[in-house]
Amino acid sequence: MSATATPPARPAAAAASGLAVGTLVAGCLAVCLAQIGLAIPATLNGLFQSDLHPVGSQLTWISDAFLLPVAVLELTFGVLGDLFGRKQLLIGGALLMAVGETVSTASSGVHQLWVGQALAGLGAAALFPTSLALIAAGTSTHTQRARVIALWAACLSTGGFLAPLLGGITATYGSWRWSFVVVLAIALVSAAVSATLARNSRSPEGRSLDPVGQVTIGLGLFSLLYAIIQGPADGWSSAPVVVAFLLAAAFLVAFVLAELRARSPLLRLDLFRNRSFAVASVVAVVGMFSFLGTAYAVSIRLGPVQEQKPMHTAMAFLLLNGLALVMLPVTERLLRSAAPGLLLTGGLLLMGTGDFWAATLPITDEAFTSLVLPLGLVGVGFAVTVSAITATAVNTVPVRLAGMASATTNLLRDFGFTLGPAVIGAVALSRAASNFGSALHASALPAATKGAATAVLHEGGPLAVNGASLAAPVLKPAHGLAMDALGHGYSVGFVVCGAAAVVSALLALTALRGRPATADEATEEEAAKGEATAA
Repeated sequence: MSATATPPARPAAAAASGLAVGTLVAGCLAVCLAQIGLAIPATLNGLFQSDLHPVGSQLTWISDAFLLPVAVLELTFGVLGDLFGRKQLLIGGALLMAVGETVSTASSGVHQLWVGQALAGLGAAALFPTSLALIAAGTSTHTQRARVIALWAACLSTGGFLAPLLGGITATYGSWRWSFVVVLAIALVSAAVSATLARNSRSPEGRSLDPVGQVTIGLGLFSLLYAIIQGPADGWSSAPVVVAFLLAAAFLVAFVLAELRARSPLLRLDLFRNRSFAVASVVAVVGMFSFLGTAYAVSIRLGPVQEQKPMHTAMAFLLLNGLALVMLPVTERLLRSAAPGLLLTGGLLLMGTGDFWAATLPITDEAFTSLVLPLGLVGVGFAVTVSAITATAVNTVPVRLAGMASATTNLLRDFGFTLGPAVIGAVALSRAASNFGSALHASALPAATKGAATAVLHEGGPLAVNGASLAAPVLKPAHGLAMDALGHGYSVGFVVCGAAAVVSALLALTALRGRPATADEATEEEAAKGEATAA
């Protein structure tokens, strides 16, 4: 197989001759790029706060501007890849990410940064499901799929490992804008590698676009995230937030009804009749919410709250994401030999333990060594969990459905990622605002300080008070109160993440017993049923 040749598109089921090395390289580089783009803003939250001065929920929207199109559009890109070829989506997704990072680099305010991150997220929405479907389609056995899935997951985590490192270095020796320039360069390289090396594949049988499904799920997820993110700033009982929750419920119900009636649904709901796939889907949402909620809480703790250097945040993210690559040989062996329920349970319990530990650390403790063990536990748990989720979902459906299964798994995982900053930001900031307001009212601080702090709190929230109190003399006496309130708020965030991980672990332990049927076995079972029917 020539690495530079581009043979005609072929169905995924026909990929029995083995996986081309060029395709594997292109797919792994693409998912690494997408994860770098997703993770890099978290390293820079402190710099965004000091340079762009976001207020209220605007800081949370920087991360979710990227994550929202990823969560909303992954299913559609899975269909487009099945219909028209996955290689084209790898190239187009990388180029769209390059455009988005260009816009982000030139941002003069937070709103332009949102636009740039949304465009980059649109490109990543194509890369996440397409990269996995492309390499899964080139395998023919359970062992091969386990190996490439473990490698794909390790490359995803490597992107999360490289993002804070790149962000920390560029922000320390340049500015946060250079971080986006680096992602832009990687995106152009990824597009070139995909165009040169990737072998195309597609699975068009029974697949077509589902515009009603896409519109309803898109509006439903956007409404839900808007309500969660804006709740602390606008008030949970405010009309826009209540209406958004109601619209989210209505559109998501409409999506389910549309998919049940569609001739070629965006999401085949019968996939969820497979217990292993259904459980892996729930765990993907809740478990990945726990992980990125943890990462977001760490980034806010070290950045806007403690005002530590970007490299300190980068080192923390190395612990969260970098262990997956080191553990690749172990993860691959576990995927081939251990029951998925035990893998998911063990990984999620490690994540929960690390979160509960992190919640006990006082906000005045700025020593990085205090974070090493709790974040290391979360990182090891994530490395095991993300591989086990992907393998469980993709290996338990027929190969012809690998594209839809991978797109669905990616959507649910990234929807969990999207919920992480949204929910933890909402919980932490709501608690911090309440605690700060009560402590300020009960304090013996001068009236001028109380008045100024109350005004800043109402305008920009507790993070704005914490940042302003370092520069404005009238607010300096309130700095300790603001920092304590934020520390307590994000400690509650760690507890929420830990509880989510433990609940997911219990679900996996009770619902995934033994090894589920592999995709190969599922295909053989379908063939046997077909022969019996014909007879």
